[in-house]
Amino acid sequence: MWFLAIFFVLMHIVELSNGGVTSNYVRKPEPSVDMPIEMFPPPAGHNAPEQVHITQGDHEGRSMIISWVTPLKHHGAVIYWEAEAKDSNQKKCKVRSRNTSYKYHNYTSGHIHHATIKGLKHDTKYVYELGQHPVTRRFYFTTPPKVGPDVPCTFGVIGDLGQTFDSNQTLEHYISNPKGQALLFVGDLSYADDYPFHNNERWDTWARFVEKSTAYQPWIWTAGNHEIDFAPEIGEKIPFKPYTHRYHVPYQASKSSSPLWYSIKRASAYIIVLSSYSAYGKYTPQYDWLEQEFPKVNRKETPWLIVLLHSPWYNSNNYHYMEGESMRVMFESWFVQYKVDLVFSGHVHAYERSERISNVRYNITDGLSTPIKDASAPVYITIGDGGNIEGIANSFTESQPSYSAYREASFGHAILDIKNRTHAYYTWHRNQDNEPVVADSTWFFNRYWYPEEEHN
Repeated sequence: MWFLAIFFVLMHIVELSNGGVTSNYVRKPEPSVDMPIEMFPPPAGHNAPEQVHITQGDHEGRSMIISWVTPLKHHGAVIYWEAEAKDSNQKKCKVRSRNTSYKYHNYTSGHIHHATIKGLKHDTKYVYELGQHPVTRRFYFTTPPKVGPDVPCTFGVIGDLGQTFDSNQTLEHYISNPKGQALLFVGDLSYADDYPFHNNERWDTWARFVEKSTAYQPWIWTAGNHEIDFAPEIGEKIPFKPYTHRYHVPYQASKSSSPLWYSIKRASAYIIVLSSYSAYGKYTPQYDWLEQEFPKVNRKETPWLIVLLHSPWYNSNNYHYMEGESMRVMFESWFVQYKVDLVFSGHVHAYERSERISNVRYNITDGLSTPIKDASAPVYITIGDGGNIEGIANSFTESQPSYSAYREASFGHAILDIKNRTHAYYTWHRNQDNEPVVADSTWFFNRYWYPEEEHN
């Protein structure tokens, strides 16, 4: 009767439905609590650089944008050198920063510095230094390998992080996972807008909180709804003001007219970032840019085509249900036509992975409005489970729809490990018992080079 024992064990772990798997694990329904801002003081020393974060600075991976904040205005610069240089003093280079600042209601930002280091070598570790004597701070990063079809690369994936004690657990679990080389962040950073007058001090504390990762590896930024900060009732009528001042991205390198949508190449991946909260209807700048962007992707050079956006297109949670539908209607046919491999989104504070499905059969008269399996379609992954102040989204629809492969109401992060042009191994790590448990894992097959059905 051993098979009955195994059956009952499996039934204890998961509930089976018409769809895939709904995990029995549900995070306790206790609120997430923000860490006190006193936990993130500025670093010691006169005018010390803080809130350090880096991101890829060009389309190919030979440039890095270094960003930081100082309380007082000065002519900032980055000093950098190869970590393995025999004589670092003779090999040191210097790039000056451009400074900006902004006011938001009753808040005035520090002096925000952005410096772009160009002409870096591929697959090379660099050390960089910020500040002025005697207060300097030192960090490092590693550039990606040269773009190519079989170049392996490993990405972390996090969304909707915030700055709660649960957020800290998510970030610590990711940092303790040594595989991540760059992080795909799918929006909703500080949650400052959840506080009176969009308390911008929480932009500062959030950047100090994540610096232990963002200063050492590039985070690829996506804007979410909590980055909009449009508040005309307090005189703030410019959307995305704090976000665009603080987080620069290389949008011009991909001929984009806005930092809210852009693309980069990294190793064997082509990554497209979209804005769920900017206009995307026909003839809008984002629509026109994406229409021209997809044909530029050379799958013989970068086989893996990945899209980041904030509001999910396929979501079986009652929270934010179908909020991404209008964007799906506009763009899904392109995603299928160009065989996008993976779409990562946030917004819903839970985890869900879809089957490869599409709904492009639908038109206004045929009534065919049900998603179906589609070998040319991407897998949609909702990973808005970073741990923010608004808590978990623990209200999945019943029964689980056929397009949903795995879903769970808890917090965590993911790792996407691209092996070569055909295979990538993906894991999602639940924040449970202070351990980064692998709760969901699967192999993804590339839609261009190996369009076989994954059996998961």
